Amino acid sequence: MAGMSQRSDPLLPSAAQLQGTLVDFALAELIRQHRESFQPLWTVDSWAKLLIWLALNCGLSGERDALEQFAEALGSRLTSRLRRLFFERDLTDLELQVLADPAEQQVLVLSLAPQDPAVLSPDRLEQALKRVGLESRVTSDQTRWQTLDAVVAIPWS
Repeated sequence: MAGMSQRSDPLLPSAAQLQGTLVDFALAELIRQHRESFQPLWTVDSWAKLLIWLALNCGLSGERDALEQFAEALGSRLTSRLRRLFFERDLTDLELQVLADPAEQQVLVLSLAPQDPAVLSPDRLEQALKRVGLESRVTSDQTRWQTLDAVVAIPWS
């Protein structure tokens, strides 16, 4: 329709918002696709390796100053979000989400079906821990596991 002016719909996101959403989505997918590559899993070292890999792929050197500049450029809000993505696993078939940041004192296993108490059964929790490779990194003493509503807190070994 030549000659017609285009009016922007106030209900639609702006170009900048769409670009931000796309970058956020792409970065989240990048982390999900590659997080298993950074060994040993569930460690601060694996997180540091991911950040170094991202910095190198942004054209920075592996020198300390460049890595610090990269971390500063990310900012605390984005870094926190990326770290959470890096250390979480969704096990939808078990209806569980595992949050296992080694900087925290315990691993959290959240029910994705809080109305069903069977989701947090010890057998199911053990299956989830084994699947994500945490069974040897957390205490197996279930008396130390703490259930709070739809969450079980499991101390690191």
